[in-house]
Amino acid sequence: MVISVLVVDDSPVIRDFIAHLLAQDPVIRIAGTVSDGEAAVEAAYRLRPDVITMDIHMPRLDGIAATRRIMETCPAPIIIVSGSTTPEDLAMVFRATEAGAVACLFRPEGPNADELIRTVKLMAEVKVVKRWKREVNGAASAPPALPPENGPVGLVAIGASTGGPPVLQHIFRELAADFPSPLLVVQHMAPGFLQGFSDWLSETSALPVGIASHGEALREGRIYLAPDHVHMKVTADGRIHLTDDPPVNGLRPSVDTLFASVARIYGARSVGVLLTGMGSDGALELKRMRDRGAITLAQDKETSVVHGMPGAAIALGAASRVLPAEHIATVLNSLASAGMTP
Repeated sequence: MVISVLVVDDSPVIRDFIAHLLAQDPVIRIAGTVSDGEAAVEAAYRLRPDVITMDIHMPRLDGIAATRRIMETCPAPIIIVSGSTTPEDLAMVFRATEAGAVACLFRPEGPNADELIRTVKLMAEVKVVKRWKREVNGAASAPPALPPENGPVGLVAIGASTGGPPVLQHIFRELAADFPSPLLVVQHMAPGFLQGFSDWLSETSALPVGIASHGEALREGRIYLAPDHVHMKVTADGRIHLTDDPPVNGLRPSVDTLFASVARIYGARSVGVLLTGMGSDGALELKRMRDRGAITLAQDKETSVVHGMPGAAIALGAASRVLPAEHIATVLNSLASAGMTP
């Protein structure tokens, strides 16, 4: 298997640097390099690369607009490669995920390109990048009724990976401002982007969003993001517990670790949600949550960029409901209005 990559960056030095790093791997072939968004759209249509690495700041057409146009005309997995850590630029990175980018990375500082090469190889497996639709025939279709089956629900636990940021943004934007339960989130992403992710979510969410701290008390209507490099759990007295225990499923933070903790502490008073992502992290412990009486939701294949994680959960019988992305917030709000309490 040969993976063809289009490299997009307005700096010739950086463009050549990224191309050189990628070309070190024997299965990666550089299909082309271009210097702006307009050229990227044309090259994507002409070359049909397996993967595109995309800069954000470029002349004529920036990376966000170029990503959107590529996804509308000749979809391909697009990885945003950022050289900046400013809040403004990190927010732009996540706006590119709204446009259809499937991953984001910081540009390598030296010759070690392991993370970049690994991400390119993983994203090459995303053969069809789907943009999930929020509306059907001009109006949102109604999700199935889902009343609480075991009384009040005290906590919502969510896991996501590839393709997760725009789905999470949609969910949190649609949740009621008086949503009466804490929400804990494990979103797999490259280290260093989490604060920008939190800030970006906060732009459209009526609920406060923040990175979880060890020992922090869980509060109703707050969204807690698992920090980089640590697992996130909950305690019996309603607090966040962060730990540097070994990776689970090769990941830290792991969705399985969060779900296992929630199943043990909250049981039937919890809701588990597993969204788009590669691999199977979260599937096994979502099944444990369901076995303990929790309401468990999995994103459907049609609206998932990658159906690995939710698909694995569905195969295990872990999901009490399989829903398109646009229905998940509606179902959570219906649970809240039916009596969800912290």
